Amino acid sequence: MKLVIDESRCKGCNLCVLVCPYGIFQEGTALNSRGIVSPVLDRPERCTNCRLQALYGRMLCGVCHMICPDQAISWVEERPFEPHRVEVEF
Repeated sequence: MKLVIDESRCKGCNLCVLVCPYGIFQEGTALNSRGIVSPVLDRPERCTNCRLQALYGRMLCGVCHMICPDQAISWVEERPFEPHRVEVEF
């Protein structure tokens, strides 16, 4: 699983930046096609849903998804053998 932000739905409220316990969102700096500065993913490999949802078969956090008023945040399946970075924290 990997986290994605649908920029066509995002209105740039940055609530996800404020509530994420793992700090994977940052306020954006560039305008998208609609003229909105939407947040960007900074080290999304820290997200427990992205790392562990397939292992446990359930959602572990999902705070960003729940707080988003536009439902612009979701998880998508990765393609088989798609390279991705995994970060282990101690």
